[in-house]
Amino acid sequence: MNKFENTGNKDTRSGFGEGLYELGKTNPKVVALCADLIGSLKMDKFIAENPQRFFQTGIAEANMIGVSAGLANSGQIPFAGTFAIFATGRVYDQIRQSVAYSNKNVKIAASHAGLTLGEDGATHQMLEDIGMMKMLPNMTVICPCDFNQTKAATLASAELEGPVYLRFGRPSVPNFTPENQKFNIGEAITLIEGTDVTIFATGHMVWKAIKAAEELSSKGISAEVINIHTIKPLDEKTILKSAAKTKAVVTAEEHMLNGGLGESIAQVLAKNNPTPIEFVAVNDTFGESGKPDELLVKYGLDTPNIVAAAQKVVSRK
Repeated sequence: MNKFENTGNKDTRSGFGEGLYELGKTNPKVVALCADLIGSLKMDKFIAENPQRFFQTGIAEANMIGVSAGLANSGQIPFAGTFAIFATGRVYDQIRQSVAYSNKNVKIAASHAGLTLGEDGATHQMLEDIGMMKMLPNMTVICPCDFNQTKAATLASAELEGPVYLRFGRPSVPNFTPENQKFNIGEAITLIEGTDVTIFATGHMVWKAIKAAEELSSKGISAEVINIHTIKPLDEKTILKSAAKTKAVVTAEEHMLNGGLGESIAQVLAKNNPTPIEFVAVNDTFGESGKPDELLVKYGLDTPNIVAAAQKVVSRK
């Protein structure tokens, strides 16, 4: 089995900040906007080097999206940053009409997504954003797993022509993917080869899936782990190839079951190769205030639950 080394916990939002800073040095078309959350989005370094390319909109997220669409019209590449709850829920109309429908080259940088926002509670723990964004025509949806991959995804987003929803988080999590990696939008990454069950994971759940595969190996179950960092466009070829091999699938995501990654994979399998599947996700409930790790355990988004889902689905083959 592949062994992955955690080189030190880092927050994925800082990966975005580093990516944006690098883009500031290498791509003069990149501009940044923020809705009064510069520190939270780690935009400080970009702003210090490129003050003329930053626009503070204040707590006016709808306006931020509209301004971003206008900047895209003028040939700029705007990165509009705020919390995921505001980046989608508060401005869905503006994203739908001014960005997705118009197919504008706007990058929506959504931090503090999911339960791991923690103590801010249910009102800020966005668990529906992947579903909202993936249903929009023209929208690319990316959910990287660690600091290094978030930085790489930020760089790749600037190269892609068209709307991008880039989702990342607040807490420090294991940083285990290669430094200075090439991020290929729409290409899943097989991290561990296996024969008995496939675990498709995204975002913060990828490391937990790796740990689950290690535990399953000790129980005599060979688990394949695939990092689905791009939820739209989905890498259907890799999904179908792995499912055909293992004949059992688990999906793991820090998102609502309805509308998330698992739903997208289930649709692919149902249409092409019906396969037993189990889902590790938040099941039709809001979150609550608490420490991130404790919330993940309470809502079933942890390694033991991935292990249990894998054992269950293997028994259904």
